[in-house]
Amino acid sequence: MIAQTNFSTQTMTNKINEDVAQLSALNAQFIQDFLHNDTVAHNKIIYKDFVCILTNGTVINRDDYMKGWSHGYDPSLYKSFTMQNEFIRVFGATALVRAETPYTYIDNGKEISGTTIYTDTYIKIDGRWWCVQAQLTSKK
Repeated sequence: MIAQTNFSTQTMTNKINEDVAQLSALNAQFIQDFLHNDTVAHNKIIYKDFVCILTNGTVINRDDYMKGWSHGYDPSLYKSFTMQNEFIRVFGATALVRAETPYTYIDNGKEISGTTIYTDTYIKIDGRWWCVQAQLTSKK
């Protein structure tokens, strides 16, 4: 019985590690999609009923989110944009992916720097992870 319990625990740990690796890859893809305004690739991550909560508290639906995504990153205005401090938690078929994105960009000739912390909520359907919600918060 003990060997079976250990096997089950090891199997569960391996499955969680596999899910974390998949979610980390999706998070990296999420960032790359933003940096390249790649809506085609991004559509493959974002669930049909997706919503985004912006830093000002506004909730936008998938269609409006994707319209903004198509031109959200302008390399001529951004001096820097990176992702750091990724933290992933898996709860069965639900996962939270949290990270920070420090940035510097030019707005009307003025340099603006800050950090956004985000949490993306994923659900697993038929073995595939989908982002169902993104929430952005300005880090103070």
